Amino acid sequence: MSHPASEAQLKRLRWRCRRGTRELDALLGGWLDSNDQSNEDTLASFDELLEQPDPLIWDWLMGNARPPRADWQEIVDAIRTCNRI
Repeated sequence: MSHPASEAQLKRLRWRCRRGTRELDALLGGWLDSNDQSNEDTLASFDELLEQPDPLIWDWLMGNARPPRADWQEIVDAIRTCNRI
C-alpha cells in the first residue's frame, strides 16, 4: 500500500526540481505539483530521474531522445502531455 509522501520528501523534491533554467524548473516543478503525490514508486522514479544531467532531461522532454527506463518515460510522457510539448 502506498503512503502519502511526507512534507519533507516533497520539499526535497521541489528543491531538486530547481535546475537553473526557468523552462526546466517549470516543467519538472509543475509535474511534481500536479502529480498524485501519494504514489511512492512514481516519486522514487522521479527522484532518480532528477539525478540525470539537465541536457539529457531536456532532450527527453523535448522528444529528442528517450530515457533508458520505462518508468522515466512514463514521467516524461506525462510532462509532455500536460505541457503539450
